[in-house]
Amino acid sequence: MNIATEKPAVILLSGGLDSATVLAMATKQGYRCHALSVNYGQRHHSELLAAERVASAMSAALKTIELDLRAFGGSALTDDMDVPEEEGEGIPVTYVPARNTIMLSLALAWAEVLGASDIFIGVNAVDYSGYPDCRPEFINAYEKMANLATKAGVEGTRLTIHTPLLDLSKADIIREGLELGVDYALTVSCYQADDEGRACGVCDSCRIRASGFEAAAVSDPTRYQSA
Repeated sequence: MNIATEKPAVILLSGGLDSATVLAMATKQGYRCHALSVNYGQRHHSELLAAERVASAMSAALKTIELDLRAFGGSALTDDMDVPEEEGEGIPVTYVPARNTIMLSLALAWAEVLGASDIFIGVNAVDYSGYPDCRPEFINAYEKMANLATKAGVEGTRLTIHTPLLDLSKADIIREGLELGVDYALTVSCYQADDEGRACGVCDSCRIRASGFEAAAVSDPTRYQSA
C-alpha cells in the first residue's frame, strides 16, 4: 500500500520540463496533487498555458496566482532586458529576484489551507551554479523556516519540501519522466517562447533542454520558432 495515497500535496508547476516531471512523480507516489502556477509577469504566457495542459493531462487540480513581479523588474524575464544567447559566468540576468522564495511561500500558504504537509518543487543540480534559490542549502533553510512560521508547524504537523530532481541530470529527469508517461510536447521551457509556445533554441534554458534530450538519446519534441 502506498503510504501517500490520498494525502494532499502542493506541486509548483511552471509548465516546463522539470515541474511536469515532478508532478508525475508525486502522482505516482499516490499524492492527491494540487498544482500551483504563478503568473508573475514573465515575458510570455505560453508557459502558463503549458501548465494548464500538463495539469489536465495528469488530472491534477490547478490554481494560477496573479503576482506581477514586473513592478520590481531586475531580471531579463520580467524587465526590458535582453535574454542572453551565449553562456555567461556568475548568476545570469534570467535570475528573478527571490522568485523561488515567493513561490514557495504561496505554496506554503495554500498547503496550510488544504491541510497538506508536502510541497514539491523542481529544483535540480543543473541550476546550482546559476540560481542561488535552487541550492539544497536554500531548500533546507526554507523548510526549517516554514515549520517555525506556520500554524501547522507550531501545532506539530511537520511540513516537508520535496526536491526529487535535486541530484538528477537533465537526461536523468527526462528518462524518469518518460517512464512515468510525461508528454514533454506539452511543456515549454524557453525563456522567450512565442505566443504559440515555440522555443527560440538559443537561450540557456533551450540549450540545457536540448542537450538533455540528446544525452538521454530520445527524440526531442520541442517546437522551435525557426522550424
